[in-house]
Amino acid sequence: MRHLMVLLCLAAPLSMVGCASTTSQDSSAKATTQQSLDSQFSQLADRIWDGLSESDPRALPDMSAATLEQTFQRNQAWLNKLDSIDTTKLSQQNQMNYAMIRYALADAVDRYRFHDHYMPLTSEGGFHTELAFMPSSTAFHKRQDYEDYLAKLQTIPRYMEQQTAWLKKGIEEGFTQPAAAMKGFEESIAAYIVQRPQDSVFYDPFEKRPDSINPVDWALLQEQAADIIDNQVMPAYDDYFTFMVTEYLPNCRDSIGASELPNGSAWYNNRIMHYTTLDLSAEQIHQIGLQEVARIRAEMDTIIEKLDFKGSFADFVNFLRTDKRFYPQSADELMRTATYIAKKMDGKLLTLFNKLPRKPYGVEPVPAEIAPKYTTGRYKDPTRADEPGMYWVNTYALDRRPLYQMEALTFHEAVPGHHIQVSLALEMDDLPAYRQNTYISAFGEGWGLYAEYLGLEAGFYQDPYSNFGRLSYEMWRAARLVVDTGMHAMGWSRQQAIDYMAENTALSLHNCTTEIDRYITWPAQALSYKLGELTIKRLRNEAEEALGEDFDVRDFHDAVLENGSIPLQMLEQHIRQWIAKQKSA
Repeated sequence: MRHLMVLLCLAAPLSMVGCASTTSQDSSAKATTQQSLDSQFSQLADRIWDGLSESDPRALPDMSAATLEQTFQRNQAWLNKLDSIDTTKLSQQNQMNYAMIRYALADAVDRYRFHDHYMPLTSEGGFHTELAFMPSSTAFHKRQDYEDYLAKLQTIPRYMEQQTAWLKKGIEEGFTQPAAAMKGFEESIAAYIVQRPQDSVFYDPFEKRPDSINPVDWALLQEQAADIIDNQVMPAYDDYFTFMVTEYLPNCRDSIGASELPNGSAWYNNRIMHYTTLDLSAEQIHQIGLQEVARIRAEMDTIIEKLDFKGSFADFVNFLRTDKRFYPQSADELMRTATYIAKKMDGKLLTLFNKLPRKPYGVEPVPAEIAPKYTTGRYKDPTRADEPGMYWVNTYALDRRPLYQMEALTFHEAVPGHHIQVSLALEMDDLPAYRQNTYISAFGEGWGLYAEYLGLEAGFYQDPYSNFGRLSYEMWRAARLVVDTGMHAMGWSRQQAIDYMAENTALSLHNCTTEIDRYITWPAQALSYKLGELTIKRLRNEAEEALGEDFDVRDFHDAVLENGSIPLQMLEQHIRQWIAKQKSA
C-alpha cells in the first residue's frame, strides 16, 4: 500500500504533490495531540486521587467546618476541570479512567453539598466503629509505625468531638437518622468501652513484641498505649455514648424516608444515580422490583410443590424459620459450614475463570462488637498488601442464621463473588490507583449476586432447601428494589417494608428488621445488587446468542472483570466491543 501511495503522488497534478507527507504529518500531529491530552488528563487525575485519598499516619482527618469547606471548594474546582475535557479525544483506556475518577470526585462533592456529613452513621455503625479497624488496617514493622499509631490514637478525642458537632448540627437542621431504625444503636458504642486498656481493640497491636524492638522499648510503648487508651480514647467513647443516649437518639426524626429530609428527594435521586450508575427513576426501579418478585416467587412455588409441602407459602416460610434442623447448634458449626462450602467452590473455579487472583482469603466471624445489628455476612477487603481478603460470617443469634442460605451467602461474599472481583482489581498493576480502589456498588454487588447464580452451574444447590435459600436470597435483592423506593420515594412505613420483606423471602424476622433498618439509614445502596445482576445476565445472554457454540463462559467472566469495577453503562459498551472482537476472531 505504501508503494501505491507514492505512485499516486507521482502521477498527480502538481497541486497534489506531497499528499503522502501531508497525510503522514496530519496523522502524526493527531497522535501527538492525543498523547498530550492523555498526558494532561492523567496528571490531573493522579492529582485528584492523591487529594481524595491523602491521609496522615499520625492523625485522623480534620473534620472542622473550615477544612471541609476548603476541601469542597478544591473538589468542585477539580470537577469543573474534568467536565471541561472532551472525553472523545482521550484514548479508550483513559475514557474509562475518566469515568472512574469523576465518579469518585463527584461523590465527594455531592456528599458535602447534600450535607451527608451531618449524619456520619447508619444503623450498622459509624465513625466509632470505623476507628476500631485502625489496628488491623495499620502495618506494624518498626518502632516508628507504633509511635505513629500512638500519635493517631491521641487524635481520636478531637476527631470524635468534631463528628459529634456535625451530629448536633444535623439535629438543628432536621437532618437526622430515623428513631425506629436507630433503636439500640448505643450498644455499638458501649461494646468498645472497657475497664482495662489491655482489653481494648486499640491495644491489640501491643499484645506481641516484634523482634525489631527490644524489650525495654517495647514495655515503654505498651505503657504509653495503655495510658492513651485509658485517659484519652475511653473518655472520648464515654462522651460519645452519653451524647448518643441523652441528645441524639431522643431527637431522631419520626419519619423514615430520605424524601422527608431537607432537599431529600433530590438527595435520594442523586444516590440512585451514584449507586446504580443507571439513569432510572425511583418509580421505574420499583416496577422492575415488582416484576422480579413475581418471577422469583413462581420459581419458589415450584420448589414447594416438588417437596409436596401441605400448606401456603407463608406456612412453608414459617416452617423454615422455626424448624431447628435448618439452624446451626453452635458458632463452630456455622463457621465450619461456611468454610467447607467456600473450599468446595475453590475446586470449581477453573470451570468459571481463566484467570484467578493470587491473593488468598480467610473465613472469620463478624466482630462481636458490631454483630447484633450487622448484616448476615460480608467480604472485608484487604487493607494492606500483606493482608488476605476476609469472608465475615455473623455468628450472633444462631437461631436466625439458616444453613440452607449458606451456599448463596458464601458464593456472594467469598468465591466466586467479591473475593475474586476485588482481588483481581487490586492486582491490576497497569491501572491507576483510583481504578484499583474505587468501588462501583452496582458492578461489585451485581457481580456478587450473579456469583450466587453461578453456584447452579458449578453443581451446587442440589438440596431443594438450599436452592430455595438461593431463590430467597435473590428474592431478598429483588424486594429491595420495592421497599427501598417504597420507603424513600413513595411514603411506605417501616412496618410496611418489614412485612413485605417477611412475606416474600425466607429471611428470619430478625434479618428482615435489620435489613430494613439498613435501607432506611443507607438510601439507595440496596438498589445496586439486583440492577447490577440483571445487567450482567443480560450481557451474557447477548454474548451467548451472538457467539453460539464459540461462547466460553470463562472468557466472558474474564472480560467482565478485566477492567476492575466500572459503571454499568461502560460495562455494556466494553462487553459489546468484546463480543464484536470474538466474532471477528
